[in-house]
Amino acid sequence: MAQETTARRTMTSRELAVWRSLMDTTTDLRRVLGAELQESGLSPGDYAVLLALSEAPGRRLRSSALATEIDWERSRLSHHLGRMNRRGLIRRESCVTDNRGAEVVMTTAGASLFRQASVLHLRAVKARFADALTGGQLTALAEILQALRDHLEGSEP
Repeated sequence: MAQETTARRTMTSRELAVWRSLMDTTTDLRRVLGAELQESGLSPGDYAVLLALSEAPGRRLRSSALATEIDWERSRLSHHLGRMNRRGLIRRESCVTDNRGAEVVMTTAGASLFRQASVLHLRAVKARFADALTGGQLTALAEILQALRDHLEGSEP
């Protein structure tokens, strides 16, 4: 059956309906969770930057590595970092190992706001996402997402 589906040139109406449902549901989840996150004082973009920095050694990353980590264009990241810098959430420092580069560093204020926002955000993720699924559904979804990830990694040039 998998070979038959792979060989087919067009999507079936069921495949298209499931795809559309996935797109609509993830869009709705991002919208609802993003609106709830904004109440903490962080935008979803702020949160993505601070999450990446919180997971980095020394809470710092080179701008190029940060752009790759959150999958943003470097120009978009640069503008966003300027706004976050003005709000005191991050600062830019010269790179110790390369004078041409800059590192983005999470400030104490940024770390504090990130911690506060994370408590509320993770509570919202649980309520809006995890609580909607049974344990079996969560396991099945994890397997589905891994299959998609494996397929995408195998199909990249």
